[in-house]
Amino acid sequence: MRKMRDFCMMRKLVRRENGQSTVEFALVLPVLLLLFMGIVEFGRIISSYMIINNLAREGARFAAVGKTDSQITTILLNEHATLDVDKLQVQFSPTYSDRVKGESLKVTVNYTVDLITPLIPEFLPNPLPISAECTMRLE
Repeated sequence: MRKMRDFCMMRKLVRRENGQSTVEFALVLPVLLLLFMGIVEFGRIISSYMIINNLAREGARFAAVGKTDSQITTILLNEHATLDVDKLQVQFSPTYSDRVKGESLKVTVNYTVDLITPLIPEFLPNPLPISAECTMRLE
């Protein structure tokens, strides 16, 4: 009789599924967190790229209308929005003294984005260098 009662108790314990959803959630949570952090990281990179692309375009426009390299750099560093000014580099080709009306001018903006997601640096360099350039004709 006792064996039968023990057997019935074991069957009840085996059939219980109270902790199943907790275990499944614990298995899936790291993947979901990594996916979420990857989306956030991608958004930060794209945002930085859009800002430096806009800065390159504005710099080329200011240079096309006759501003000097130092004036343009000062203007761009003041309009950097959320970027770290120490990591922002602006280059002009040709320099102010070599510019001729009607010729093209190229402005290149370089920036490095520090990655915050722990596993993404396995796939991308940390810090991630991004750059944008714009070419306009001098007026």
